[in-house]
Amino acid sequence: MGAVVTREAYFETGLAVLADQGYGGLKLAEVCHRLGVTTGSFYHYFANWSTYTRELVDYWRQQRTTRIVNAVRAEDNPHRRIETLIQEALALPHGAEAAIRVWSSIDPDVYTVQAGVDRQRFDIMRESSLEVVGDERQAEVFAAWCVYILVGYEQATLPPDESALSWIAAEMIHALDSGRFSSVSESR
Repeated sequence: MGAVVTREAYFETGLAVLADQGYGGLKLAEVCHRLGVTTGSFYHYFANWSTYTRELVDYWRQQRTTRIVNAVRAEDNPHRRIETLIQEALALPHGAEAAIRVWSSIDPDVYTVQAGVDRQRFDIMRESSLEVVGDERQAEVFAAWCVYILVGYEQATLPPDESALSWIAAEMIHALDSGRFSSVSESR
């Protein structure tokens, strides 16, 4: 014990605990044990557990959504933006994301962050797909499809199957590129 770690290491470890043990496993002792530090080290960075958990959720939002959204907005090609967003979504820590969603069902502050993350992800996909399909309703449906698939994957009780998720993502891109969304606005 006694190693010096960064604030970011606390956050990444917290996300790892969430991924491995779910929301119920997120405890100070577990975070410190994984980092090989004492609780005194923890209190060097955080006033209390509630400060840590609030900052952990904000760190997750910033690193797993806002940073990515800002980076892809710099890309001029909407197809590349969409492909990058989907690849980033495939690489998310799905166990941690599922645990945060469970947490958001009992904590209104976490729910507010979760709702903001869902909205950011939806908005960037809608904006990008609108440039491809040229129709607002089609872009909304594609963006909703992306969010629904991601959330469903993370919440399903089936064993995770990353190759199936990758195949689904490729099919989504193919559907967008092939114009299969042209009937969406007609069926409304």
